[in-house]
Amino acid sequence: MNWKFWQKSNKKQVKKSKVREWTEAIVFAVVAATLIRTFAIEAYTIPTPSMEKSLMVGDFLFVSKLSYGPRLPMTPLSFPFAHNTLPILGTKSYLEWLKWDYRRLPGFGEIKNNDVVVFNYPMEDFRPVDKQDNYIKRCVGIAGDTLEIRDRVVYINGQAIEQPPRAQYKYHVKTDGSGFNPKSLEKMDVTEGGPISTEGDFLYNLTVENADKLRAFANVKGLEPYNAPKGYYTEDVFPYTTHYPWNLDNYGPIVLPKRDMTMPLDSNNINIYRRAIQVYEGNTVEERDGKIFINGQEATSYTFKMNYYWMMGDNRHNSLDSRYWGFVPEDHIVGKAVFVWLSLDYSASLLNKIRWSRVFRLIH
Repeated sequence: MNWKFWQKSNKKQVKKSKVREWTEAIVFAVVAATLIRTFAIEAYTIPTPSMEKSLMVGDFLFVSKLSYGPRLPMTPLSFPFAHNTLPILGTKSYLEWLKWDYRRLPGFGEIKNNDVVVFNYPMEDFRPVDKQDNYIKRCVGIAGDTLEIRDRVVYINGQAIEQPPRAQYKYHVKTDGSGFNPKSLEKMDVTEGGPISTEGDFLYNLTVENADKLRAFANVKGLEPYNAPKGYYTEDVFPYTTHYPWNLDNYGPIVLPKRDMTMPLDSNNINIYRRAIQVYEGNTVEERDGKIFINGQEATSYTFKMNYYWMMGDNRHNSLDSRYWGFVPEDHIVGKAVFVWLSLDYSASLLNKIRWSRVFRLIH
């Protein structure tokens, strides 16, 4: 037996080349960043004004995957850091021949009413779920809730919910015929709207605070909410049928499906739940002679397999959200938006580009 195992070996260690060192470092960094991005936290940028003024175009934020539990990859063979399209090439960034079922690890909690949530856009079912575009909205309704909108106020289970403090709505502003100084509007951060007639009529998207400020202008003769009336049917609003004459400001009531909830079905409400049953939960749905058939069997009810949520933008009259396309299934949930770490005003000069007041700002 060799008792000299502690002695230093005379064998020379092969020194790694610079190329190998850099390769190993890059591989390690990519693997570590991918794991963090998949299971812990991911950076996200606000591309559209649907959440103005709560979240603004140019906000860079972090999204927590741990808040609701990290979702395991459903399309695991994909190019690192590319969501669904390869830069420059414009081709798919993933391979579809390997797919995993939806699974989610335990998280710190569950989605609550008014959480700001990032999710996969549910109308892109031509892509795998985890490769659909990322959207960010406020979750105003959770699974099991009954939601209704009355004159733009959201009610959950019959109770009016508190409006986001920076939510925007459209207002009709009537002046004495004169307009507004662009500098004054810029100072108030009024960025959407303008004249709709030559006689002093304007439409602006405003927060409640800005509406009060504008109402005090000397040339303003009237300022009123610009709401669609109850019973006015908007054809591009979900579920796209005159049986439910709903619009952006008067909507519902509608029940949000909950896992294991059994919903009675008829020829009217099947229009509300068809997509959830067929597309999101993988069944076939047919209507014959006024009867509903699920997977070939006549059905008068359906028991849901997943939880569903209702997402709305805080810029209520400029947001493509659940009022247009319905429910967001739980397997589409990415994570919770937690804080803004940088905010850039793309229209400002170089020295004023950073919105310092928004840097490291928690999201509520």
